[in-house]
Amino acid sequence: MKKIILFFSILLVSNANAQKANYQAGEYLKYRIHYGGLNAGFATIQVKNVKLNGQDHFHVVGEGSSSGAVRAFFKVDDRYETYIKKSDSFPSKFVRNVSEGGYKRHEEYTYDRSKGTIFVNDIKAGSKKTVSVNISIQDILSAFYSMRNADHAKLKTGDFLSENVFIVDEVYAFKLKVLGREMKKTKYGTVNTIKIQPFVQSGRVFKASESVTMWVTDDDNLMPVQIKAGLMVGSLKADIYDYRNLKSPIKFSK
Repeated sequence: MKKIILFFSILLVSNANAQKANYQAGEYLKYRIHYGGLNAGFATIQVKNVKLNGQDHFHVVGEGSSSGAVRAFFKVDDRYETYIKKSDSFPSKFVRNVSEGGYKRHEEYTYDRSKGTIFVNDIKAGSKKTVSVNISIQDILSAFYSMRNADHAKLKTGDFLSENVFIVDEVYAFKLKVLGREMKKTKYGTVNTIKIQPFVQSGRVFKASESVTMWVTDDDNLMPVQIKAGLMVGSLKADIYDYRNLKSPIKFSK
């Protein structure tokens, strides 16, 4: 159940950076996480309007925590924040404050797109540095919302999408493959979805590079309703548990 929000967000990237957002302030998503047959915890993501450096931004906060029997042997309390500039859908600032078992990390990234750099403030370690990056880089939460700006009607079976994401002081090239469309059953009813396969790094957390499958609504929301992953030890599943204030309605059928 390690890195719940990190796991979520890096799986949801694409190459869409439209200025028109398919989400809005007030949106709230909540997922129940299962590790094997155990209820492992919850992950939430919510959006607010803020001003940063005099410019309009979406402030997105993602939080994850373990619960029940899983928390007894692995305590997780994670918080991720991104500030997405409304004019171009790129992040201006990113915050990661995580506690996972004995692992703790607290960092802030500040983006300077005019110079193509990220200022990394490692608050826990007490160190600071500047990293040169691609000017179009995303962080793990802004990538999630960049994906949701895509035109769902144009996604076809066999399409590959990619995005460069900066995390843990490195740039990662993530790739997705569209597998097709399926009807998916949820607690709210059945819904049309797009089935996607993210390619992940095998050997440390995941069994293979193709161990993860996810389903997102086949509409303007592109809201994830389920994620399944085969891990080196056990399996992970995330299901939509609650959602509020979506910009577009979702059509569930009973």
